Amino acid sequence: MSKISIIIPTFNEANNLPLLLSDLSSIQKEGEIIIIDCGSKDKTIDIANIYGAKVYISKERNRGLQLDIGAKNSKGEWLIFLHADTRLTNDWYKKINSFLKGNKNSIYYFKFKINNKKIIYRVLEILVNCRSRFFKQPYGDQGLIIHRTTYFKNNGFKKIPLMEDIDFIRRLNKKNYLKQLNLPIFISSRKWERTNIFSQAIKNWHFRRRWLKGESLKSIYSDYYKK
Repeated sequence: MSKISIIIPTFNEANNLPLLLSDLSSIQKEGEIIIIDCGSKDKTIDIANIYGAKVYISKERNRGLQLDIGAKNSKGEWLIFLHADTRLTNDWYKKINSFLKGNKNSIYYFKFKINNKKIIYRVLEILVNCRSRFFKQPYGDQGLIIHRTTYFKNNGFKKIPLMEDIDFIRRLNKKNYLKQLNLPIFISSRKWERTNIFSQAIKNWHFRRRWLKGESLKSIYSDYYKK
């Protein structure tokens, strides 16, 4: 069994994926990289193959399903779930290696940083890191590092197109196992560049509230991706 499996869902990520795969290239002997694509029309799959990643195809554009396909096809002792538009530091694996020898019940996530120099993003970083650390609510874009026994014991990610990360965290019995690493993950600012970050935060909160009240994810998904 390999030590780690890095699981990345993709859809038209040819512009971002080479950067992340370059960051991950140092772990080739320590594990595997798994790409689960859901119908990219660009060169995403070609790029994944060039970098030696294992590629699986999802018949649906459904991130929860993609992540679960990756987990079920993985061979690693630890599963690391990453978004394709994130970046890691050069020494990320060296720094997390000691944690991977520790408590298998712990679920780790990176410190939230946005790959943009605008001051306003520093405010967002503070808010997200406080939410994650003190309220035990990290999201999937922060990278989730989960031992495979913990993942499957908690029934993994549900096959839902949105909120799969929130749903999984909510189902954990012991939130004190969630631990923030003192190591950054750099998030693309693209999701905030088309709008004001505070109005986007309010929209996201509204989407989560609708979901928690039992509204169909199909209608929320339609509104979320509405142009």
